Formats: sequence, C-alpha cells, structure tokens
Amino acid sequence: MKKNILFFTLLAFSLYSCSNSDSNENNSNVDVTDIDGNTYQTVNICDQTWMKSNLNVSKYRNGDEIPQVTDATQWANLTTGAWCYYQNNTANGPIYGKLYNWYALNDSRGLAPTGWHIATYQEWMEIYTCLGDNVGGKMKEVGTIHWLTPNTGATNESSFTGLPNGFRSINGTFNFLGKYGYWWSSTEHSSTEMMTFDLNYNSGNISTYNVNKISGLSVRCVKD
Repeated sequence: MKKNILFFTLLAFSLYSCSNSDSNENNSNVDVTDIDGNTYQTVNICDQTWMKSNLNVSKYRNGDEIPQVTDATQWANLTTGAWCYYQNNTANGPIYGKLYNWYALNDSRGLAPTGWHIATYQEWMEIYTCLGDNVGGKMKEVGTIHWLTPNTGATNESSFTGLPNGFRSINGTFNFLGKYGYWWSSTEHSSTEMMTFDLNYNSGNISTYNVNKISGLSVRCVKD
C-alpha cells in the first residue's frame, strides 16, 4: 500500500513538473539581436512570438549595408532598398525604429534577423481576430507621451506596445508622427502596393490599407 501511495505521489509530481515546465516554455520570451547588435524584447500574442518594438537595423542579414536616404526626391525615385528616420532625425531611431521602403523588405539578402520574418497579412489578421473588441487599443502604448490625446482605448493588454511612428510618403515627405502607427506586412496587394496595418490615436480599432511600395513604413518581425 505504501509503495502504491509513493508511486502515485511521484507520478503526480512528475506530471505537475512537466506541465509547469511546458507553461514556462510557452510563456518565456527570449530577446533577439539583429546584425547591428540591437536587441529586441519579444512577446507571445495569440500563439505567435512578436518583437515588442520596431525594427532598427541598418544592414541586411548578410552584413551588406542598407542605404540611408534622406533626400526626398531621391527617395521618391528609388527602386532598391533604403531606410530613413522620421524627419531624418536620429533621435527618433531609439523610439520608433527605422522606416523602410518595400524594396528593403523584399531583398533576397534578408531584412529580419535569422529565425525571424516580416509579419504577413495573415499573421496580423490572426491578432485582429484573436484580440477581439478594442483590438487596436489592446495593441497601443498607454498614455500620451508619444500618442496624441485622446489615445482612444489604449490598454496595451497584448504588450505589442504600438507607437505612432508615422510614415514617409511616395514623394519623400513625412506625415502623422504622434497620430498614426503604420506597419508593412510582407503580403503583396498588387505590382505597386503592399497590404499594411495602422493604429490610430483617435480609435480603438486597427485598420488595413494598400500602400505604395515606395513609401517608408515601420516593420515588426515574427518568429519563424
């Protein structure tokens, strides 16, 4: 009888330990480092592992430099990968990351760190479906340090910590810092446009738009 009690006690402990270990493994978030040495915290959202901040890398995965293009006319005529800071202000980099054109995303040398990829339209939509009501609010940083008032619905329950990074238009001008956050998906809409997502200072929703590939938007990466 004592042997049976001991057996079941050990079995129960073993099952608990395995279950607890699995839970910790699923909820643990390991930082990821890009080729420049920038480190990104990660978060599990709806069974996907996302970076908690925007990509800020200046090189492709193989070490080749991605050109920084500040001139508006040059930006508007690009057919190869490039990046910039919002308003070409380096102080915006540590906060909002870099803005990339689509050509940088599509380059075969790779923009995302090894083991990661640019979020697809479907991956964005999985968050939209999973988080439900006030999905945009659940993805926005709380408060008005970066977002303009009223930052409607912001709770950041998902820990996505979306910021109003604005974007660079096809004519090279900058727009909407503080009002909107824009992110590329890796999913093509047409030969000239990509499917993108944005968060809004005056809404708790998330919207999707088709944006010209020349534009400069932020990037979030998802673990393979």
